[in-house]
Amino acid sequence: MAVEGLLVERRDGALCITFDRPERLNSLTAEIIHAVADLVDAAADDGTRVIVLTGSGRAFSSGADVGADGSPPGLDTLDAANRLTTSITRSPVVVVAAVNGVAAGVGCSFAVAADVAVAKESASFMLAFTRIGLMPDGGASLLVTAAVGRARAARMALLAERVSAPTAAEWGLISNVVPDGDFDSYVDGLVAQLATGPPLAYASTKLAVNAAALSLLETTLGAERDGQEPLLASADFAEGMAAFQEKRPARFTGS
Repeated sequence: MAVEGLLVERRDGALCITFDRPERLNSLTAEIIHAVADLVDAAADDGTRVIVLTGSGRAFSSGADVGADGSPPGLDTLDAANRLTTSITRSPVVVVAAVNGVAAGVGCSFAVAADVAVAKESASFMLAFTRIGLMPDGGASLLVTAAVGRARAARMALLAERVSAPTAAEWGLISNVVPDGDFDSYVDGLVAQLATGPPLAYASTKLAVNAAALSLLETTLGAERDGQEPLLASADFAEGMAAFQEKRPARFTGS
């Protein structure tokens, strides 16, 4: 079933899923995230050899959607995000994140959850949650820490600073960075290599690496949900959302 906000293309063993809301920097609703998880879950049985996640326009994804009326994301979006992260990391099919622009919030979570994350030189990564009074979710607490270490992960999560793609590659947050002009051809070559490689060996390699690096993912997803639920009901989150809509600094009170 087609879902507005997604483009899906199948070609030569590759499944390319494009977040397609460029006018909203590819912000994601629960419906869109569940639809992507459905596609990832089905890929092992439909002949797919490699999955590509990317975005339209100048963003990979800016994270969870804030409705046009200012309505905030809720637990339904968080649960969808947790499901997609789980699907990406458990799928026997290799998942490539082709990060064409900013990857913020759960957009960053999904990019880092991929097996191979390659980014344009002009792209960037950001755990923007604390800017609106929330905490990281979608598994970012573990995914980012496993990639870059506790100190850098804590800085990203607490200060919500933008990390450039070259810095992200240097830190190990992503696999590598490619000049903007070479990005499309590089991704095409990478996808072709993976689509014609040994799928059984890839599956076993991926699952073993994730078992070693992400053994606490399920526990982390639960801890993030437990922590995020009261934050979603807090006055600080309401203030963070109001400040976001009004384009002003938030005035947090700790309530």
